[in-house]
Amino acid sequence: MIEQIIDLYPEEEFLIADGFDDAIIGVEINAMRLMYSVTKCLEILQKDMSSEDAMEYFTFNVSGSFVGDKTPIWCWDNL
Repeated sequence: MIEQIIDLYPEEEFLIADGFDDAIIGVEINAMRLMYSVTKCLEILQKDMSSEDAMEYFTFNVSGSFVGDKTPIWCWDNL
């Protein structure tokens, strides 16, 4: 999906979370921020760690990080 988003908005810069391309679900167009599915992010992390470790890692190291105005939006879906 990231390729489609970049094609649609070629002049925009997006902050991309490394390793979570398959969890992108869209763009918030007012601030031009990527939106990620937390469920999909956790599934990606659970390939290498337990579900409990994945939740802890995601909460503290991914969604808990603020990296400026382009910080991605984490959609807490279907948990």
